[in-house]
Amino acid sequence: MPEQGQLIESPIIVTKGLRKMYGPHLALDDVNLEIPRGSVGILGPNGAGKSTLFKCLLGLITTTSGEGTVLGHDIRSEGESIRSKIGYMPEYNALDPNLFAIDQVRYAGELLGMNSKNATRRSHEVLEYVGLKDQRYRKIETFSTGMLQATKLACALVHDPEILICDEPTNGLDQRARSFMLQTLSRTVREGNRSVLMSSHVMDDVQEVCDNIVMIHQGRIVVQRSIEELVKQVDKEIELVVWGGASRMEDKLRSSGLEARRLGRVIRVKMESDETIEEILRAAVQSSVQVRQMKEYEPDLEDIFLLIMDKLGAEIKGTEDLMTPEHTGGA
Repeated sequence: MPEQGQLIESPIIVTKGLRKMYGPHLALDDVNLEIPRGSVGILGPNGAGKSTLFKCLLGLITTTSGEGTVLGHDIRSEGESIRSKIGYMPEYNALDPNLFAIDQVRYAGELLGMNSKNATRRSHEVLEYVGLKDQRYRKIETFSTGMLQATKLACALVHDPEILICDEPTNGLDQRARSFMLQTLSRTVREGNRSVLMSSHVMDDVQEVCDNIVMIHQGRIVVQRSIEELVKQVDKEIELVVWGGASRMEDKLRSSGLEARRLGRVIRVKMESDETIEEILRAAVQSSVQVRQMKEYEPDLEDIFLLIMDKLGAEIKGTEDLMTPEHTGGA
């Protein structure tokens, strides 16, 4: 419970019974959301309903039934007000290759209703913020993938939105550019006091930036909570690196009644009781294998996602299955 006098911050997005039909197809099914201020990862397989949800929240398409608000504005009647307070960084490239970066960002601001003077001033500020201060007067056609992504982010931030929606913000980036992008998004939340909704198939990226996740599956919300809470709910495991017969060791563990899963020479065993470690060592002796390393394994968001999808019966083998057709086309 909050302390006396402490303000309870309202959710930035609320929906109740939101449904969207495309003819006979049910794209969103009774979606009830309460998204808090801060950083939220939007996860789900391709076709789960993420894009439809965003379009409904932005007032770009009408809902079949249900209701919702974004920053207190009704999604059914105040779409223009909502969009004026949201910055959108799309996955696809919508930049004009013939423009200088400063002109592209200024133009984005003017499209959002800013006058030319304010848009120009803000363009200089946000281009410096995303690391492109020295590239402001270069043509976009000369930019690397990392610079293009940074320019898209600058366009999304130019009007100082309260909510930033990022669709695959690290797509195609090398490690250095990826790290800078994630740091910039984190700064936007923690120092800029803005909210970020981030959709990505790279679970490490989501876990680095986001505190909470919303997971969508077949048009329904299946998870809506903090990553910290989810991690606590996953069974503890012991991870061991074995040498000289990993498959034999796996078989022995299972025949001993332990739940084990193997990834090459790495085996993870569910921690059933205080005797689990002793049982593991006994199985190693009986299997004539060397245990090179043994430690408690801390699950990450990838593990949690796959576990949830497995329970839902989805054919998800890895986060690459979250990739949209554009990702898999080799572009």
